Amino acid sequence: MPTYRDEVVVLRTHKLGEADRILTLLSRRHGKIRAVAKGVRRTSSRFGARLEPFMVADVQLYEGRSLDIVQQAESLGSYGADIAVHYDRYTSASAMVEAADRLNEAEATAQQYLLLVGGLRALSRGEHAARSILDSYLLRAMALSGWAPGLGACARCGAAGPHDAFVAQLGGMVCADCAPTGSARIAPETARLLTQLMAGEWDDVDAASAGANAAASGLIAAYAQWHLERGIRSLSHVEGAR
Repeated sequence: MPTYRDEVVVLRTHKLGEADRILTLLSRRHGKIRAVAKGVRRTSSRFGARLEPFMVADVQLYEGRSLDIVQQAESLGSYGADIAVHYDRYTSASAMVEAADRLNEAEATAQQYLLLVGGLRALSRGEHAARSILDSYLLRAMALSGWAPGLGACARCGAAGPHDAFVAQLGGMVCADCAPTGSARIAPETARLLTQLMAGEWDDVDAASAGANAAASGLIAAYAQWHLERGIRSLSHVEGAR
């Protein structure tokens, strides 16, 4: 069988038999990979701890017919332990890897891999509020997949902004003429925060009010779930409090 190496993030795992696991991985060069890690649930496993969710590893795999087989794994980023001991970090990381798993194979690019690794690293270090890191990740992941929300001009007709209505189904901020009847209006601070989260302007993001953060989080969650077509179940566990 041919073998190959790649850098991967472990998105999720499933038990297989008494000692094995099936892994879903987002890789740097080969997109999403489903692979079997044999014997990793045994206490004597050489690399079981390196193949847990949120971990980043350099792996060598055999190419199989339906599932590849992990032969070796070297840790590149042990983020799981620091994430798991904080509820807000854990739930945000869970939503991030679930969103990454929703990507179509064609969208699982090196840029998506690097974005996820950066987000998990920031969560593990507690660099910013966990929900803000999640929100920024979701916006950028959507943009890399070709679904960047319109945050300036009207997403429907292109009329110059600023506008005060955000409609996920129409692609982002929309003008008064395009906004459906009854569309919720958002505050200018919330509109600015969406742009800051997309751009990674962290000084401004960290200084935003709790109300603006909560409003932005709700809009981003609705936008991501609309375009991914299936709900991100982990979002229901993400704490609203920052």
